[in-house]
Amino acid sequence: MIQKLPLTVKRSIELLGLVLLAFVIVQLQDILMPLLMALVTSVALLPVYRYLVRKKIPSSISIFLTMFLMLIVLTVITFLIISQLRPLVYDFTEIKENIINHINVISVWFSEKTSISGAQQTELIQNQASNILDSAGEYLSNAMGSISTLLIFLGLFPIYTFLILYYRSTLRKFLLMSFQKGNELQISETLKSIESIIHSYIVGLLIQFTYMTILLGGALLIFGIDHALLIGVIFALLNLIPYVGAFIGNIIGVLLTLSASTNLSSVFIVLIIISAVQFLDNNILMPSILGSKIRINALVSLFGVFVGGALAGIGGMFLSLPLMAVFKVIFDHTEEFKNWGVLLGDVQPATNRFLKRKDQEPSM
Repeated sequence: MIQKLPLTVKRSIELLGLVLLAFVIVQLQDILMPLLMALVTSVALLPVYRYLVRKKIPSSISIFLTMFLMLIVLTVITFLIISQLRPLVYDFTEIKENIINHINVISVWFSEKTSISGAQQTELIQNQASNILDSAGEYLSNAMGSISTLLIFLGLFPIYTFLILYYRSTLRKFLLMSFQKGNELQISETLKSIESIIHSYIVGLLIQFTYMTILLGGALLIFGIDHALLIGVIFALLNLIPYVGAFIGNIIGVLLTLSASTNLSSVFIVLIIISAVQFLDNNILMPSILGSKIRINALVSLFGVFVGGALAGIGGMFLSLPLMAVFKVIFDHTEEFKNWGVLLGDVQPATNRFLKRKDQEPSM
């Protein structure tokens, strides 16, 4: 008879497993990130693939058509971004003048508030620029590394996606055979829940990107903000990264506004409109789209985004929320790891019932 491990030993093994998982992700991120992204994408594409198969289209052709549809969507998004970047190139001279004017205004204000003169500020900026140029070789090396990583990702991602869809039955059978007999129904329900969550999440992100671009870009156009659609597209794209993306989107929106206008009131208009659209998105639109599909609490979500970014960059930040949602489904369906499901969940238990002693009499 197999004895159960002590609770402290079990928790130590779990923490050791987390450390080992983080080490593997860091060491193999160039290979694992395309695989994980392809896994999430292939699950999201399953409804389209199954629809084509039901129409008597051969499996391989259905996979190619499904991936072609995905390519069209990505091409449209890329074309939309590039088309909005063109005005920045044409208006470069005006943007340069606006930036210089803003720098001069800031310099005068800074001189009035401190004892540092304009000449001292110029010298300080020149010294900082020299330091940046001295480390240009390191930046260039990192950039080349990022380009090579991107090329590896672009090469492996479509291959992984095709093969996962093609061998989906083999992978499913492997999972069913990896556990004891009699658990097939529970495993099937878990896989269906994972598929439903990933599908809802990806479709929700596409819908969110669309309405955020329309709402934010349209509102900025009404108020006459330059590069309104570009700000809308960039913010909607960055907003796909939970929490962190919205903060970066605000900064880029302010910078684009400052570069296109000499009036600081435009900056406040942009910030107010972004805040209003974010409030509408967070409290009305996205809850209506996703409903109760993904219930990860904000503390774990924020922590997971930063951990994902530290381990695997932007891809890790983007995948952090759907992967945590997948793990929560697995934990909720596994008796040994239900405590981790509670940690990830968004439902707060009644703490007083954990503190109440068993022998305590109910109050009258």
